Amino acid sequence: MRVTSPLLLALLVLLLLPSPSQLRKAGQGRRLKVGRRLLRRDRVRGQGRQGRSGDSRHQVPECSEYSDSEDLFVDCQGRKLSSIPIALSWSRAPDHLLLARNRIRVLHDGAFSGFEGLRSLDLQQNRISVLEEGVFLGLIHLTTLLLQHNRLGTLSEEALIPMPALRYLRLHDNPWSCRCTLDSLVRTLQVPSNRNLGNHARCAEPVGLRGRKLRQVDPELLCLELEPPSDPPDPQGEDQRDSTYPLQPIPIRGKPDATTSCHTYLFPTPRLDCRSRDLAEVPADIPGDMVHMDLSQNSLRRLKARDFVEARSLRSLNLSDNNLEDMDTASLSGLLHLHELDLSNNNLHFFHYGVLEDLYFLSLLRLGGNPWVCDYSIHYLVYWLRLHPGVTHSGLLCHSPPELRGKSVEDYVHSYNRACSQTEHSQTEYGQTDPELWVTSMELQEEMEPAHLRGPQKYHVTRALKLLSASTEEEGTTSRSLNKAST
Repeated sequence: MRVTSPLLLALLVLLLLPSPSQLRKAGQGRRLKVGRRLLRRDRVRGQGRQGRSGDSRHQVPECSEYSDSEDLFVDCQGRKLSSIPIALSWSRAPDHLLLARNRIRVLHDGAFSGFEGLRSLDLQQNRISVLEEGVFLGLIHLTTLLLQHNRLGTLSEEALIPMPALRYLRLHDNPWSCRCTLDSLVRTLQVPSNRNLGNHARCAEPVGLRGRKLRQVDPELLCLELEPPSDPPDPQGEDQRDSTYPLQPIPIRGKPDATTSCHTYLFPTPRLDCRSRDLAEVPADIPGDMVHMDLSQNSLRRLKARDFVEARSLRSLNLSDNNLEDMDTASLSGLLHLHELDLSNNNLHFFHYGVLEDLYFLSLLRLGGNPWVCDYSIHYLVYWLRLHPGVTHSGLLCHSPPELRGKSVEDYVHSYNRACSQTEHSQTEYGQTDPELWVTSMELQEEMEPAHLRGPQKYHVTRALKLLSASTEEEGTTSRSLNKAST
């Protein structure tokens, strides 16, 4: 027993030990448990950081990168982001960061650390209501900052100090509270050298300053109690307002302003988005550097003279899906560089003579979905298209009269001119009149030609001479007849 007992104990121990495969599985199980625990901890910490501040930057969104003139653009627009992505998410430090149309609410100090090379930052159309003073710290190269269409009520001048190169600042369509807290910002915007900072921003409150531009409001009024008292009006008609309340009328505003009525995008090319804004007329003060403008899906009925005279750089203009019935002859005046014009799905019947004369570089013209009337008034449009064969056009079909519906407008004009020529030939054959005295279709076409393109109008002189000659011959015949009768 003394000999066998140690052997038995050793065998029992060996039987109770797990196999090597079981040991490996146990080790893997422990590692998986540890990994899951760490992952849960990171998620909890990330959620805590995101809940405490709006500048949590653990997110790595699916943004797009592209280069233009060696500048790197990072486009994170419309990604439903609630925070600023980390700066190391891309191939190199971006020059331009586009964060429009997201869900960012708060930006804390140092939110853009790692983005020190930025030259433009687009934060428009978010839900930003708080910007801390150190939010833009380190952005010494930033020249353009877009904060329009947010929920900002106040902003300190100190937030702009870290950006000495800032030249272009958009602040409009925010509910600015024109009180003491806005004093430093208002004074900064009103410095003459800051002419492109906050041009269109307006006070939302108090009532006495509502609608005033920040660049025009008197800073001395910001710290006064401007709200009218809540006491009921005096039955004798006396005004119970505080004596400090400024009785200044708010300026009457005419046409809607393009900058405040529409969304402005500066990168990669300047674009003015005025889609579905319920506009009844073309907005005023279109920035001269806009390259693309979209006015589709509005309620425009008429284009007036010089509506686009300030839009000198426009390359494309979309006026589709409106109720356009008429375009003044000078409505497109000044659009010398326009390449694309979309007039589809409107209520146009014809073009006035000369309306297209400034469109020297037009290459695409969309005309479909309009009730074009095939009569003599449509000839100008067809003639202009013949003179500009480089213009690709579509949708030019007769809507009326009923017998021509669906027919090409160009075919109609061609058949019209051919019918005129046949009429002239038949009248000449039967000797009804001198064919050289008739106004031919070619002459009618030349009369539609723009004045600066017309050649010498020799036929007018020729016809006048023929008329004079015919009149002289008739007088001579009459004179001879009288002489014979007298004889």
